[in-house]
Amino acid sequence: MKLWQKISLLTAAILLISMVVYGGITVYETSNYNIRQTSSAASRQVRATAYALGQSLENAATEEMSDTARKAYLQFLLHRYSSRDYMLLQDWQLAANTTNFELTGNRLEQFDSYEPVAAFQQKNGRHLMIVGQKIPLSDSKNTSYQLLLVRDISEIYSNVLTQIGMFLVILGAIVAVAINAVFWMIRRMLKPLRDLRETAGAISQGQLDRRVRVRSNDEVGALSVSFNQMADQIECQMEELAQVSERRKQLLGSLAHELKTPMTSIIGYSDTLLHVRINEEQQKKALTHINNECRRLERLSGKMMNLLELYNNETIHMEKHPVRQLIGKVAELEKYHLKEQGITLETRSDDTVLLMDMDLMESLLVNLIDNAMKASKEGDTIYVEAAGTCILVEDHGRGIPAEEIPKITEAFYMVDKSRSKKAGGIGLGLALCTQIVKLHGAKMEIKSKPGVGTQIRVIFSEEQ
Repeated sequence: MKLWQKISLLTAAILLISMVVYGGITVYETSNYNIRQTSSAASRQVRATAYALGQSLENAATEEMSDTARKAYLQFLLHRYSSRDYMLLQDWQLAANTTNFELTGNRLEQFDSYEPVAAFQQKNGRHLMIVGQKIPLSDSKNTSYQLLLVRDISEIYSNVLTQIGMFLVILGAIVAVAINAVFWMIRRMLKPLRDLRETAGAISQGQLDRRVRVRSNDEVGALSVSFNQMADQIECQMEELAQVSERRKQLLGSLAHELKTPMTSIIGYSDTLLHVRINEEQQKKALTHINNECRRLERLSGKMMNLLELYNNETIHMEKHPVRQLIGKVAELEKYHLKEQGITLETRSDDTVLLMDMDLMESLLVNLIDNAMKASKEGDTIYVEAAGTCILVEDHGRGIPAEEIPKITEAFYMVDKSRSKKAGGIGLGLALCTQIVKLHGAKMEIKSKPGVGTQIRVIFSEEQ
């Protein structure tokens, strides 16, 4: 059973039970009210009649009359002061009767009161109300009289049954209309949930651009907004995964291409050593070439592992570190390499403290300085400066043509492949730097001009 059906049936059941209870209480209270009103009116009537009869009996010498004369006189009085619904008792024995009923039962003592007392009986399928009291007489009278009003109130109960029947008919009509209205309203209210289900199914089938229409500002509308936000996140993550997958494919393709040249060279020289007789100098040259190519492959595999690890890790260990400490550590690491190349490194830094991964930032600056060294010649100077949220690496080397700048952050891309390979480059340095900058939420700006040099700025967000 669907949710809207469950809610509709539950609502209809609650409505039906509520109306039945309300109708039952209403009919019950109405019938009781009618009976109380009838009983109250009868009590007033009995009280007045009893008083009038008492006055007449007080002045009559009924004790001196014969039984026949007394009964005739009492019957006369009863007809004179009352309607056809009365019984007059003398010492609890029937003395006069204007009703169509006979006196039966032995519970007459309940009417032994000078105030009207009401009782109810059911006889031959009829509902009877009996209201009786003692007729007030002076103490000089040795005889007591009791007056009973016997009235058929079956009509009240018939009216109750009629009301119940009418109520059931009205109840049926109201419930039928209400159930249809509830079904319609609940289906309309739950339509956003059906849209959510359909949209979720479409997204699961790959339609990542599907969204739910927000129809209201209530809880269901808030759920729709949250669902759309979740769908946006899923779409973004899927796009990022697709981009990462595409980058990996490109990396693997580029890696295969990059491996082909050194492997071909290694195989060629090794075949020469195996099958051709050459002198010692040529052997040494061949082995040196093989060694250089193997070392290049080692560097290539190491860089590839680092880059893939950065692609896989979306979170890094961030702590606050002084930029001066970072630059000093990198300068110490590059000291011997710079000395071998005959290149000077000048550093300047303020007291800025940035939130960073120290190891990754060291790798970033080392790669940028290595690239600057490859572009510089002996006697040149490389500058590393830090001010505020910006770190600058500048050289005055060959420079990069403007059309090549957008490409240099791609893996394995080299502006001058022959010169880069001669300097030991493999084209992965700036790709690593780009990923490190991205993980830090920073950005990298590259400005270069051939024959003038290159400036690379790493700019952290102002929130640092």
